[in-house]
Amino acid sequence: MRTARAEAHVAEKTRGYRIKKNFQRNWQLYVLLVPAIAYFIILHYIPMYGVQIAFKNFIATQGIWGSPWTGFDHFTRFFESYYFWRLLKNTIILSAYQLVLFPLPIILALSLHEVKKTMFKRWAQTLTYAPHFISVVVVVGMIVIFLDPTTGLVNRVIVALGGEAIPFLTSPDWFRHIFTWSGVWQTLGWSSIIYLAALSGVNPELHEAAKVDGATRIQRILHINIPSILPTIVVLFILNIGSFMTVGFEKVLLMQNDLNVSTSDVIQTFVYQTGLLEGQYSFAAAIGLFDSVINITLLVVFNYLARKLTDSSLW
Repeated sequence: MRTARAEAHVAEKTRGYRIKKNFQRNWQLYVLLVPAIAYFIILHYIPMYGVQIAFKNFIATQGIWGSPWTGFDHFTRFFESYYFWRLLKNTIILSAYQLVLFPLPIILALSLHEVKKTMFKRWAQTLTYAPHFISVVVVVGMIVIFLDPTTGLVNRVIVALGGEAIPFLTSPDWFRHIFTWSGVWQTLGWSSIIYLAALSGVNPELHEAAKVDGATRIQRILHINIPSILPTIVVLFILNIGSFMTVGFEKVLLMQNDLNVSTSDVIQTFVYQTGLLEGQYSFAAAIGLFDSVINITLLVVFNYLARKLTDSSLW
């Protein structure tokens, strides 16, 4: 037993010595980490102290500690409300719609990687990256202009081809399609960058050997490129799952109107309305906490499944 303790003590001292030497050797890198760590601590972890207002009847003049506890009353009120299932349904459908299109950046990256003409490749990358730098407000403004029932380019083409103008922006059936595909147009190129970076690390000798064996381009993509970037795909998929219930409310809010609210009303827009517009801070905090708990649960579950099935995970 003494020998085991002595060995453990030596191992601990050795590990501490290695950590110290590593810090001394790479102290500049640790210094560069300080702003990022400070950012998350100050703006993400410390504010979690305020989550407790979800279990209180928050009164601004009394502060967080002075406000009376209400327990799970706000959660019960939300779960029993008539709009709960509509909000949950709209949020899940919109998030699932976007998640189904998750492979599109992968397909784009694989396609661009196979392009041999440098000029065309640069032109295609610039064309697909550019929409990322357009603000959400401008994108929605473009959608309104192009889809206007009377003066919009899309409806003019439809009418010219013998059809009838479609009120896209006031139709609940069209809202999800417009929201999702406009988002794909805006983010597709930018999302493919990380996959292109991963593809650039694939060993060219693997492709050369495959060519010698008579493998076609499709076979090399399926059996070399995709397996090589699979860990990256898995990690990004897990991160997407971790924000499954978080539909950015800015774009939804800008596209929302009284006629399409039946499909455009999601949890985030409801939190904005009840919390900021109506001043029901505790109720809004409870809804937001409910949303975050679902996201965390999905993140942990899918990370566990990914680790078991693919040996790639966040932790």
